[in-house]
Amino acid sequence: MGSFQTPIGMRSSTLLETSCGFLLQELQIIWDEVGEDKFEREKVLLDLEQECLEVYRRKVDRANISRARLHQEVAEAEAEFTHLLLSLGERSLPGRPEKRAGSLKEQLDSITPALQEMRLRKEERLNQFRAVQGQIQKISAEIAGNSHNEPSTIVVNENDLSLKRLEEYQNELQRLYNEKNERLQQVEKYIDMIHSLSTILGKDSSAIIMEVHPSLNDLCGITKNISDTILDKLNITVESLFEEKKNRLDKLHHLGKALSNLWNLMDTPYSERHPFSHVIHLLSLSSAEVTDPGSLTLEIVQQTEAEVKRLDQLKASKMKELFQKKQEELELICKKSHVEIPSREEMNNIINLINSGEIDHSDLLLSMDEQISRAKEEASSRKAIMEKVEKWMLARDEERWLEEYSRDENRYSVSRGAHKNLRRAERARIMVSRIPALVDMLIKMTGSWEEERNKVFLYDQVPLMAILEEYNVLRREKEEDMKRQQPWEKKRIQIQVVERENTYTSRPSTSSRRLPSRSLNGALDSSVIMNKRLSMGIQQLPSNSINSGNQGVSFIKDGSNALRKKIFGDPAFTSQMR
Repeated sequence: MGSFQTPIGMRSSTLLETSCGFLLQELQIIWDEVGEDKFEREKVLLDLEQECLEVYRRKVDRANISRARLHQEVAEAEAEFTHLLLSLGERSLPGRPEKRAGSLKEQLDSITPALQEMRLRKEERLNQFRAVQGQIQKISAEIAGNSHNEPSTIVVNENDLSLKRLEEYQNELQRLYNEKNERLQQVEKYIDMIHSLSTILGKDSSAIIMEVHPSLNDLCGITKNISDTILDKLNITVESLFEEKKNRLDKLHHLGKALSNLWNLMDTPYSERHPFSHVIHLLSLSSAEVTDPGSLTLEIVQQTEAEVKRLDQLKASKMKELFQKKQEELELICKKSHVEIPSREEMNNIINLINSGEIDHSDLLLSMDEQISRAKEEASSRKAIMEKVEKWMLARDEERWLEEYSRDENRYSVSRGAHKNLRRAERARIMVSRIPALVDMLIKMTGSWEEERNKVFLYDQVPLMAILEEYNVLRREKEEDMKRQQPWEKKRIQIQVVERENTYTSRPSTSSRRLPSRSLNGALDSSVIMNKRLSMGIQQLPSNSINSGNQGVSFIKDGSNALRKKIFGDPAFTSQMR
């Protein structure tokens, strides 16, 4: 009992407060009454003591286990809290004490609310990441053209749930949104262009778009495919439509020019031209300027081709008439500019070739157009000189009239119309006085023209320079002749004055008077000299005909004789005028 009493004594206050002491006393009474020996009593007490130790030991072990568990829970809570702070990218949680104090349960109770809040924050952050990554995955699939595939499982890296990382995902999502919008806008732009080009070309835009991808048709009701492959297909489709538009416009330009030329050649009436007026209107437009619906349909191209073919066939039957019109136009230009006209024999040979079909119509018209173009260019270069020549011709006419008028002895008589002749004579003298300067200017202009083009300036197949130089020679000879005749002329005038003073009869008629034989002979001699000098000078000059058919020129031709009479007058005029 001594060994038992010691621990009992150590906890006497506790045993007294419980029923252990009462039970032990009751056991003593039973033993005394039974007469249990001391050895048995000791053994029972030792057993009781051992059992009590076992109970205490189990309690202590349980307490240790509980304490260790609490330590572990606190450590795990601290570790989880720290991990959540790191994964969420936060330094600390407001309201949580930095230093631990109190028992383990108090420490656990103090960290549990903060841990719960961090767990809620983590869950919210995870949801945000899942939403953003889900959108990124969806838009990426749309851009890649895999939106019809099942979406894969979203895996979030829980070790990095910081706001910075979330912001990076959001930026990536925004970039994908922008790219998606740009692609959608680009797709819409391509679709609009396909609609516009199809309307111009007369094609079905819906069929073209469906051929690229069914999702691009709004009636399908599915998400539009905006992948790179679809964009490339749309780009190729638009480029092909643009190319077809350009080819059709080029073809219509070619056909329109052919139509215009054929109309002009054959004087096609307006009623036949009107159905193709839109084709002619396209000639002044570029490919980018053609926007009217149906303006480049295949039907229009085919109709225009058929019309050109019809006019070509009609042109073949009217080629002879067209050639004659071109020939008349060329002859008119040559006649106006006083250049050599193509020979009739050459033109007749061409007409025979047309009738036999041995000459290409297009080449013939092109050749005629080139000749007309050269003739117009020649006439344009000769225009300034020809104006001066015409002015000189007019002055020569006035000079000849003035010579005839000066030979009339009754020019100062009082008769009907005499005052008009006096005024004309005054104007003629002014024009005649300007002839030398005009001839010098013509010689200078003609020389410059010939030097620039390295050929002779012909006037009705006669070199103009030779005509001008011969005129100067004749003018100087005439002036010398007039100087020699002045004494005789003064004597003749004095005789006439005396006769008029002594005669009171009626005025004689000018029609019955004759010019002196000397004047007549002088005119004839001048004409002979002129013919001889012109013939000698012209035979040494080269030719410059437009058609370069006949290279030699001479005053022996009929045209040169008419020109000589036009410029220098008829030598026989003195037989009719006094």
